Amino acid sequence: MSVEFKNYYDVLGVSSNASDAEIKKAFRKLARKYHPDIAKDKTSAESRFKEINEANEVLGDPDKRRRYDELGENWNRPGHQAKQQAGGFRGGADDGAEFHFNGTGFSDFFEQFFSSRGSTNGGFSRAGGEGMEGRTFARRGQDIESDILVTLNEAMHGSTRTINLQRIDPSTGKSKMQTLRVKIPSGVRESQLIRLAGKGQEGLGGGDSGDLYLHVQFANHPDFRVRGANLYYDLNLSPWEAVLGASVHIPTLDGTVSLKIPPGTTAEQEFRLRGKGLPTSDGVRGDLHAVVCIQIPPTLTREEKVLWEQLADKSTFNPRRSS
Repeated sequence: MSVEFKNYYDVLGVSSNASDAEIKKAFRKLARKYHPDIAKDKTSAESRFKEINEANEVLGDPDKRRRYDELGENWNRPGHQAKQQAGGFRGGADDGAEFHFNGTGFSDFFEQFFSSRGSTNGGFSRAGGEGMEGRTFARRGQDIESDILVTLNEAMHGSTRTINLQRIDPSTGKSKMQTLRVKIPSGVRESQLIRLAGKGQEGLGGGDSGDLYLHVQFANHPDFRVRGANLYYDLNLSPWEAVLGASVHIPTLDGTVSLKIPPGTTAEQEFRLRGKGLPTSDGVRGDLHAVVCIQIPPTLTREEKVLWEQLADKSTFNPRRSS
């Protein structure tokens, strides 16, 4: 099966020499428009966000970005072909069957070069089929693996997804398509394995089929970082809000909430909102941590500059004075 090259720089609208900060900024801008947890038109935004998330998964990771840049747009020219895997995933069984997935949230290009999926050795069980010294064995089919993209909203509420699994027999070129329903449980974790029993490689000699394992990968969110069941949010404050105190509105997975900022708040100070994180498998929710980032105005009007100068003249505060 032909695999289409993905120009991740074009997807994010950045140059190939963009800095990490530029890539992060481009992703956040696009994710705020297309992320399925945020977008108003979720249907049309979903496919676009998958491209954006995939691009960020690769370009936002230094190791993956290096490997991607080494591949380049001519990744499939004759000189490169020995370095790449065959299109799709080879289950590693005797027949060399290929597996392709649709509906997991990742393209064939990503799954071929950057996916965590692989295979595990199939076991053996006594059954039909002749083995050494006249003994009979049945070979269990190999387990196969893939990644599945899960949003924080799905992790919180759970969902049921439909994916298509295509098996290609390289000896005949014939393919077999299976449509599978995957239950995403509430409280699912990053890197957790979701097992679909008997949906892997078919067994030989009457042996059982292997299993399909889906590695959960959380879709990057424009607002939140995930650590276990806890979420972290960068709370941008102006200098006067930090000094004087303020009441600000911040997003959560349950909607916007109001947070009171006390006078004298400092950079990197954290405010914990209990029970506003992700649920665990037992239903208890983690917390949301709002981490203060004090932002300086990038430009000043003439009047604002005068006011800052007056403050500098009147203030007795010296940040370099030892306490």
